Amino acid sequence: MRVLVASICVVLFTPVFAQRGAQPPPTDRTKASYMSAAEVADAIAKLPKDRANSSVRVFTLAPYNVNIEHRQPMAQGASVHPETSELFYVLEGSATMLTGGKLVGEPAKTIEGGIAQKFAKGDWLMVPSGVNHQFIDIKSPITILSLHLPNVK
Repeated sequence: MRVLVASICVVLFTPVFAQRGAQPPPTDRTKASYMSAAEVADAIAKLPKDRANSSVRVFTLAPYNVNIEHRQPMAQGASVHPETSELFYVLEGSATMLTGGKLVGEPAKTIEGGIAQKFAKGDWLMVPSGVNHQFIDIKSPITILSLHLPNVK
């Protein structure tokens, strides 16, 4: 399964080592891209441990982004992406994804109601665009691959 995920990413995207917020370099659309397991592990190891969520941008090929997210066992804010669906592959750990329901708090801090789906290493989750979602019940750090998929226009 990891080979499949890596193959898809290598064919489709360009490497970038960046924490959330940094701008990736321009994509070289003339060749395939590569990021080794050691490079990914090194980038994840450098992420801060005092935040609920931090990420490494692995590849980007506009309008697609592939990130590795590292989530700590602390409160996670709720999210909703009106323009993109989000595909997750669980690399390490286990927790619960809460989807649907009503966003509560400003900015969106949590979900009231919704459907809880437990997940663990090797599982896939797909959150359609416009669906509220939140990671809950994280007992130890989790590492997930996150792929943002824009809506078809």
